[in-house]
Amino acid sequence: MPIVKLLSENFGRREARDIRWYRDHGGYEGARKCLFELTPEQVVQEVIDSNLRGLGGAGFPTGRKWTFVPQESKKPKFLVVNADEGEPGTFKDRQILTWDPHRLLEGMMICCYAVGIHTAFIYIRGEYVRPAEILKQAMADAYREGVLGPRCLGKDFTLDIFVHEGAGAYICGEESALLESLEGKKGWPRLRPPFPAIEGLFACPTVINNVETLSHLPRIVVNGGKWFAEVGSPRNGGTRLFCLSGNVKRPGVYELPMGTPLRELIYEHGGGMLDDKALKAVIPGGVSAPVLAAKEIDVPLDFDSLIKLGSMLGSGGVVAMDEDVCMVRALQVISHFFAHESCGQCTPCREGTGWLEKIVTRLVEGQAYSQDLPNLMRVAGNMIGTSICALSDAAALPVRSFLHKFNSEFEYHAQHRRCDVEERKATATPLARSAV
Repeated sequence: MPIVKLLSENFGRREARDIRWYRDHGGYEGARKCLFELTPEQVVQEVIDSNLRGLGGAGFPTGRKWTFVPQESKKPKFLVVNADEGEPGTFKDRQILTWDPHRLLEGMMICCYAVGIHTAFIYIRGEYVRPAEILKQAMADAYREGVLGPRCLGKDFTLDIFVHEGAGAYICGEESALLESLEGKKGWPRLRPPFPAIEGLFACPTVINNVETLSHLPRIVVNGGKWFAEVGSPRNGGTRLFCLSGNVKRPGVYELPMGTPLRELIYEHGGGMLDDKALKAVIPGGVSAPVLAAKEIDVPLDFDSLIKLGSMLGSGGVVAMDEDVCMVRALQVISHFFAHESCGQCTPCREGTGWLEKIVTRLVEGQAYSQDLPNLMRVAGNMIGTSICALSDAAALPVRSFLHKFNSEFEYHAQHRRCDVEERKATATPLARSAV
């Protein structure tokens, strides 16, 4: 499929950060069309027709999500932008924040007009120091030019936006933990119901959307929802920013239509594997997504296709691993991350993530017990669906998929207390390439 640049056209252009350059090149025309030509209901319908889905990971239809917010509410309504990009293997939102901040601000204006929101917050990852500076400057310029504030673009519509910088906790990327943190409390996920659309920030109706999701809205409004839907695949409209990393020749962020085959992303856009080694495994949606074997890479990259295959598109973080990667060591890195980032609120997650890391570490270090592999599956099984948020599942699903897809490597570590991949590399025996 051809590269379609709806979000990435300004990546690498410093001038795109300037509000006047952005407006001279069609910027804020989508917001202007909403404010002066469309009703809020018409905007919501265009987004529903576009098949735009939440691109932070959940993949829920964006327009439908907005309809859950009560139209008539005695409480104020809020928009919260999730820019806390903490999923390993994911670095797409950073590109938008760095190179095209006004596109995000325009998308926020469109969402706020459609839902009847007058105050919005951007919760940005604390490590994104430079992107936060660029975003704040873009906001200052927008206020100065009359784009934001008491009369947006000269219309009797008020919108104020505030930036809140996080403190590096992965759990605060979970929407309810993000709300807790934004309120000044410990970032612990909330029990639901009530859901944020009814009782979110400060117990008020709240829309929570990802940076990439909102940044698509200007083009949707200008060109129409049906146009956007036709760019992607059925039920998955438009394009997606895919973060390709790992053992590939050209890692980076690639914008491609939803439904582009995973093989095409790796071998055409990413240039294939480093040193032309064999592909062994791919994580398709950030490290919380179940791993795929090399023979499974002809799957279309959209939410529905990957669910059918037993994985998920998630945040679009694609990590490709070659024949020299030890899958046991790879799982150790993932398990360590989740054990470190568990907030500790729920016992199955707090205890389970620690046990997973300990068991996998024993396998890596050649100190495995005879029951370690059955125990890994048992612990992971007890973690799924047993905690308030999805972090427990996110830690357990990779364990189950790694053991299922690459069981022989784990068996070798458990029985021989050493790594078969390292032994193969030492004897220079190449992996069979028939799978790719």
